[in-house]
Amino acid sequence: MTTAAIRQLLERFTAKIDGPLIGIAIAILAIGLATLYSAAYQAPGRFVAQTGNMLLALALMWLAAQVHPQVFMRIAVPVFLAVLLMLACVAVFGDVRNGARRWLPLGFASIQPSELMKLAMPLVLARYFHRHEAALRFREFAVAFAILIVPTAMIARQPDLGTALLVAAAGFYVIFLAGLSWKVIAAGITVALASLPILWGVLHDYQRRRFLTLLDPASDPLGAGYHIIQSTIAVGSGGFTGKGWLEGTQTHLEFIPERATDFIFAVYSEEFGLIGASILLVLYLGLIMRGLMIAANAPTFFTRLLAGAITLTFFTYAVVNMGMVSGLLPVVGVPLPFISYGGTSLITLSLGVGILMSIQYHRALVQT
Repeated sequence: MTTAAIRQLLERFTAKIDGPLIGIAIAILAIGLATLYSAAYQAPGRFVAQTGNMLLALALMWLAAQVHPQVFMRIAVPVFLAVLLMLACVAVFGDVRNGARRWLPLGFASIQPSELMKLAMPLVLARYFHRHEAALRFREFAVAFAILIVPTAMIARQPDLGTALLVAAAGFYVIFLAGLSWKVIAAGITVALASLPILWGVLHDYQRRRFLTLLDPASDPLGAGYHIIQSTIAVGSGGFTGKGWLEGTQTHLEFIPERATDFIFAVYSEEFGLIGASILLVLYLGLIMRGLMIAANAPTFFTRLLAGAITLTFFTYAVVNMGMVSGLLPVVGVPLPFISYGGTSLITLSLGVGILMSIQYHRALVQT
C-alpha cells in the first residue's frame, strides 16, 4: 500500500472525528489510566479491565461519530423503552452489591442500566420537544417531566441517589434548553424547598447520615464521616506539586475508601497536587466549552437540545464528584468522568462524546 493510499485511508477514518474533542478526551483518559494504576496498585486486574473498557469506549465513540443525528432521533424512543425495561429487570433479577440492587447480569458481564439512562433520557426528551417545537405549551413540559420522573424514581429505589440525580439533571437540561419559563423554575424550587421535610423522610438512613456528616464529619469519624475526612486529608496533603505518582501515602496505606471509583480524584490530587488538579480542571473546561460550541452551532432543535444536555451532564459529573471528594457536597456516589473505574459509565460518556462529534460533522448536512 502506497503512502498516498495510507494517507487517504487515515483521512477517511478520521473524517468525522472532531480534533479538539478527541484530543481532550484522550488526555483525560490517559490521566485516568495512570491514576487508576496507582489507585489499584494492589489489584492490577482492575487496571487491565479498565484498559479494555477504554479501548471499547473509544471504538464506540468512533462508531457514534459515524451515525447521522437523524438516526439518533429515530432510535430515541426504542432505546429509552429498552433501558426502562432493563431497569425493571434490575428490580426483579438484579445483582445486589453493597446493599444496592443496581446491576443486571448478562452471563458474560454485568451492566448498570441506570448509567445508560443518562444518555437515553436526553435522547428521548430532545426528540419529544423536536416533534412539538411548533407549539410548546405547559402541557408539553408537563409530559416531559412525567417522562423524566418515572426512570428517576426507579433508579432512586435501587437505591442509587447519585445516578438518579444525574439522570434527573440530564433530563432537566433538555427541558430547560427547550424554553422552560423562569417562573415555572422558581415555582418548582419553592415547591422543592417546601417538600424537604417529606423528601428527608423518604431518604434511607445512610443517605441522611451523609448529609448530616457533611456539616460535621468529625461527629462520626469512623462511620459516615470517614469518606469525607480521609478524602479531604488526601487532597490537602498533595500540596502544590503533589507527592508524586505512586507515592501517595493515603492511597497506598488504603485510607481512601472507593479510591478506584468515586474517590479517585483524592488519589489524583494527593499525587499530583494543585498543579495536576488545575490541569484536569482546564481539560474539563475545554471539553465543556467545545460541547457548548457544538450545541450553539447545531442546525436543528433536536441536535441543539441533545448536544447542550450531554455537555451540561459532563459539567454536572465533574462538579458533583470534585465537590463530594473535597467535602463541599454530600457523598452521593458520582464517578469522575473518564477517570473513575467502571465500564458502563465510561461507555456512556464516550457515546456522548461520539454523538457530539456526529452533530458537529453533520451540521451542514442536516436540513434546518
